[in-house]
Amino acid sequence: MRPRHSRMVSAVSEIDDLLHAASLAASGSPASARSAIDALPWLTASIAANRAAGAFSAWGRSTVVDENTAEPVLSPALFDELHRQAGITAAWPVGNAGLLHCYGYLLSLAETPYGAKRDRWLEPALALACGREAAAFAPWASGATLLERATTAASALLDHGRERLDLVVDARPARVALTTASGPGALAYAVAPTPHDEPLLVTMFPVSDAAAIRAEADTTALLRWNAA
Repeated sequence: MRPRHSRMVSAVSEIDDLLHAASLAASGSPASARSAIDALPWLTASIAANRAAGAFSAWGRSTVVDENTAEPVLSPALFDELHRQAGITAAWPVGNAGLLHCYGYLLSLAETPYGAKRDRWLEPALALACGREAAAFAPWASGATLLERATTAASALLDHGRERLDLVVDARPARVALTTASGPGALAYAVAPTPHDEPLLVTMFPVSDAAAIRAEADTTALLRWNAA
């Protein structure tokens, strides 16, 4: 096992590489989008592994236009390149939620009222709220890909979360689940693509006030958290 200091230095280096790749992608050209993804070998390997395993099928649809800022969090070129590498047909701005939320958000420089989109995976709040170690969602970790780890955690929360709310939104079944009834926790959200389907994963993130989130979701039947 590597010493703790070595792990910390490695994480800092990985974050530096990730931010450099995000800066490359920010120019918005197809060439820069390819270069940004290719600059992170673990990212290309993760997308390829998830594509081969059919892992993206557990996730539904999401828009890259953030509901808080009304601005896209990724360029059309990066959106297209991610879906090309994942083998998924998608039309801007709506694509595969797992691909966008797990991998696209890592390369987003957009700021929201809740911070950077990538923070959910890089900071410990979400992992700890899910009962995992602080670095459980480090995207470059060996073994299971980030999307696989997120799928496992979000599915467990939706099935066994302390607070679960089953909804119908636009005639489509949906579910919100939280790890706790109040205070800080983790949220998972799933929405069916059609009225006749089972809900598919859309997103997962940490929350500061679980009670407020549940109350809002319970009173207004809207698509939330960039679901499409």
